[in-house]
Amino acid sequence: MTSAAPTALDLEAYGLDPSWSHLVDVPSHDGGTHRWHLLDRPGTGPTTVLCLHGNPTWSYLWSRLLRELDPALRVIAPDHLGMGWSEQVGTRPYRDRVADVRDLLAALDVDGPVWIVAQDWGGAMAMGVAVHHPELVAGLVLSNTGIAVPAGRSAPWLIRLAAANGVHRLATRTTPAFVWGTPWLPGAHVARRERRALAAPYRGASRRDSIAGFVADVPFDDRHSSAADIAAVAAALPDLTIPVRLVWGSKDPVFNDDFAEDLRGRFADVALHRIAATGHLTVLEASIAPFVEDAIAEASAPTAASRLAEPLGPSDGIDEIWSRIAGGNPLAIAVSDAASGDVVSRREFESRVATYAVALASQGVQSGDRVAVLVPPGVDLIAVVYACWRIGAVTVVADRGLGLRGLGAAVRSARVGHVVGPAKAIAAARTLRWAPRATAISLSTLHGAPVVAALGDVALPSPAGHDPAAVVFTSGATGPAKGVRYTFGQLCAQRDAVQAMYDITHDDRFVAAFAPFAVFGPALGIATGFADMDVTSPSTLTASALDDACRRIDATMVFASPAALANVLATASSPTPALAKVRLVMSAGAPVPIDTLRRMSVLCPSAALHTPYGMTEVLPVADVSLAEREAIAADGAGRGVCVGTKVPGCEVRVLDVTGGGVEPLPAGVTGEVVVRTPWMSSGYDRLWRTQQTARPVIDGVVWHRTGDVGHLDINGNLWIEGRVVHLIHALTGAVSPVPIEVAAETVPGVRRAAAVGVGPIGLQQVVVVVEDGHDAQASRELAAAVRAAVTPQVVAAVWCGPLPVDIRHNAKIDRTALAATMERRLSGRSR
Repeated sequence: MTSAAPTALDLEAYGLDPSWSHLVDVPSHDGGTHRWHLLDRPGTGPTTVLCLHGNPTWSYLWSRLLRELDPALRVIAPDHLGMGWSEQVGTRPYRDRVADVRDLLAALDVDGPVWIVAQDWGGAMAMGVAVHHPELVAGLVLSNTGIAVPAGRSAPWLIRLAAANGVHRLATRTTPAFVWGTPWLPGAHVARRERRALAAPYRGASRRDSIAGFVADVPFDDRHSSAADIAAVAAALPDLTIPVRLVWGSKDPVFNDDFAEDLRGRFADVALHRIAATGHLTVLEASIAPFVEDAIAEASAPTAASRLAEPLGPSDGIDEIWSRIAGGNPLAIAVSDAASGDVVSRREFESRVATYAVALASQGVQSGDRVAVLVPPGVDLIAVVYACWRIGAVTVVADRGLGLRGLGAAVRSARVGHVVGPAKAIAAARTLRWAPRATAISLSTLHGAPVVAALGDVALPSPAGHDPAAVVFTSGATGPAKGVRYTFGQLCAQRDAVQAMYDITHDDRFVAAFAPFAVFGPALGIATGFADMDVTSPSTLTASALDDACRRIDATMVFASPAALANVLATASSPTPALAKVRLVMSAGAPVPIDTLRRMSVLCPSAALHTPYGMTEVLPVADVSLAEREAIAADGAGRGVCVGTKVPGCEVRVLDVTGGGVEPLPAGVTGEVVVRTPWMSSGYDRLWRTQQTARPVIDGVVWHRTGDVGHLDINGNLWIEGRVVHLIHALTGAVSPVPIEVAAETVPGVRRAAAVGVGPIGLQQVVVVVEDGHDAQASRELAAAVRAAVTPQVVAAVWCGPLPVDIRHNAKIDRTALAATMERRLSGRSR
């Protein structure tokens, strides 16, 4: 037996506990006995987690998981035979590798069901163990692996290159190229210490025999000796009843998203969580301990079945989302685009939607297919969206407000089957590989399609209420933009809630300075107007542009973000006849300063000013008018920003922010806001753990955790005090940032401020940053005024500088990024 264990000093240098390292002699199914090296971290509970690494790594791959996983769980991470510090063996085919795992468990007296966490080749082995020894396996957590090449594509080019004649031995055995190259595969940074540790067992060519053997065992065709064994395992996977959770690094060029989708289709109980920033070695790059712990807890919880249930919204007794397009005066305006000058009547718009619907179907778009709509804001954008919905397709709406990079990441994550847009957008999507295998459908194709006069002439089945309708994306203000899934029933319920809340009738006409909201116009049966502005920068909306858009359709309603309204006010001189006719102004996306609403009421003297509260996942939740805010402000009660009372049909609770209980907190006590409504979205797209975390089951019903902290006052008004992730963890307890910011903004000359925490958790100090272009410590006078305004809160520092905000609304402050910046500034480190 040729094997050697790493020294205690080596293990400590690698960040591993030397007591975990063992050499074990294992009787083998092949008649011999082989010496294995493994890391075995004892647990205080009965559950065992078996970690199977891939090629060309070793058990060190699981070092982060070993350190971070719940101490109740025993963790066994072996080096496969011939790999790491285990005994060197000759070429070992897939069948033997699977049997080897069974041999090891038997030698360790592990006979109860174990959870297997696996990556790369380890994943294929884990699936083999689950198929051949189902009594041993309680569940699987798989990361960047595969069991077959997904349909419609070839094997990963890096693997084909490594296996090619003339390259194979050179890259995998003769030189350490394969060993040293793997940690550099795209993804988050793998530290130098980690790269060195991963390569440590493979310093000589003789130690790399099995690396070459693993590559040689990849079957590129049916003639390969392992092809039949791997295919048999793949064919048996649908029969497994165990839970399977996929944790996937989306930047992996080897096992990319195609492999994740392939595995999603092979298991009965499967869920995927896609991590946008990591790659092939996600299990080392990211903290996957919470994923493993949640998978185990979810499977063992009595309510496991209900936790996976998703709200679908109403399905019966609803008007179809497109049903109001055909109503009203056919010659009246349906959509107006001030930027292009396009104006279409209701009759023309209905015909355009019907024509596009039939044309999309003729291009192969079917019910349930996902369609990326890369159409600029305007008439065609809305027409394409409704055409997709009419034939039951799922629109993927990732607006340009996410920025080019965010837009590409969103489309890529949604796995669309079709892309619709102008030629330039389609070319960009192809060049940047947003959807490399999607069908491209240009707007010119739709424009040239045979005309269909009315929606009633579309001879295609309509979708049901519970069918998926849309994937819309969050702003990305607190992390990567997340896809949120809606059904047709939920969209219809949302439409009806908005209509009832604002008494919208067919006589209303709507200007939307935020493209996604413009889509609601036809659903409500009202005219919709687009203002001439840069949709990627809401603050480019001018008073003249808003006036022009309102004048074109004789608008009665306006929606704009706080940043857009601020620029309207900055460029306005006096009320105009068009703005004077507006009866309702709505603003949302971030807290709206009361002074902004007061000044808008002068510009739109006939309008009621409202700020609906909600989020991409659930909208609306609450609403408050300017008049109500004035009355509440006169009361002097509450902390933070009052967003009003819950809308009819919505339930709101405030729970312990630690997630430790489901009992509502008393009035005035700060906690996390949770909500439920008939129009609540189904959940997140390909974000299994986010879904499970954000959708608790309370009293047998699924709720949504908003991520906002706040409180309810004695009158039922909801006050928002910030985000859970932005809480400042001081010695005296958690401090909400928004009340501090609201107080700081009462200081003359302070237009906007942000409060962040600097220092270690539990000892953080409050720092207030006043928006300014100078990026320097505040003057003594300003600092004193801010401290006086926020008393009794103690403030460690007051700074002047720019505030990082989201692209979509130009209003949501990224306090996490700002806190990191202030940590550097105040510590004297490089900027």
